[in-house]
Amino acid sequence: MTKIHQKRLRKYSLVFSLFLTLNIFAATAITLPKGEQKSATGITHSFLVTGPKTCIVNEQSEITWQINRGSRDGYVLANGNVLITFSRDVTEYDKNQKVVWSYKLSKENKEISTAQRLPNGNTLLVENGAKPRLLEVDAQVKIILEVKLQPETNNAHMQSRMARKLPNGNYIVPHLLAFAVKEYNSQGEVVNVIKTDLEELGGRKRRNWPFTGILLENGNFLINLTNGNKTVEMTRDGKVVWKADNTTSGGRFADPCGGQQLDNGNRVIGSYGQRKADKARIFELDKDKKVVWEFFHPQIKGHEVHILTTNGKAESGKLR
Repeated sequence: MTKIHQKRLRKYSLVFSLFLTLNIFAATAITLPKGEQKSATGITHSFLVTGPKTCIVNEQSEITWQINRGSRDGYVLANGNVLITFSRDVTEYDKNQKVVWSYKLSKENKEISTAQRLPNGNTLLVENGAKPRLLEVDAQVKIILEVKLQPETNNAHMQSRMARKLPNGNYIVPHLLAFAVKEYNSQGEVVNVIKTDLEELGGRKRRNWPFTGILLENGNFLINLTNGNKTVEMTRDGKVVWKADNTTSGGRFADPCGGQQLDNGNRVIGSYGQRKADKARIFELDKDKKVVWEFFHPQIKGHEVHILTTNGKAESGKLR
């Protein structure tokens, strides 16, 4: 190869590399149509939603940010970046969708179920598979802490869902097929178990698989029971103190997955399995179980939802 050919090859390689870089960091075009929010009292929200479609919706129901990947969990961070959990990685994007941080699934496991950015800057995440584990990873993607989980099943997809770190330093982990929300300490010891196969909830035959374990300010937990089609508030010792299901909510529960308690105490639920056009994919209940807000969209499904604002006012987003 002549020097001229070598020079041209280097030039073309540089141009091709630049092309790839620009395409990796180019913002994804908004392709999703506008949705519809309904509320008899005029409630409007902006929110991040994960699932087959990953996007941010404004209070006018317009899609303002979109990633063309199916996702599981997500947060809009205080700096405006967006942390998304995919099945094989957890990735942080800036507002222009440039990747600023990413963790890749370990080779021994099959999928990642959840992630949470912690106040100290570390990221909590959970891997399911042959070695189910909860991790804390720092900004340099170094594993700072590892907690071995006890899901009671080898079915990786059904081992765990929306794990979160508690203020006391422990971790709350919903284990679906164990019918239990377990609290682990940093040494991997289970220090508390909230069972969801109670007879008053229909027992195991109702498949009350826990998806969330949201610690409320009163010390109770808000738990979405996915195949059981209900949301319950339970005390730390496992007593049911509030329950909403299809008998109280007009048939809106269909595989409820993620959720959030808003600053006013209302509860937003992602009805992930909802396929009926006249039923909302995401809806909001007040403490009296009255439906006060709904979101409809033909493509967006609520695997997890992060409500950002209500009628122009920022939500704290703490209880999710």
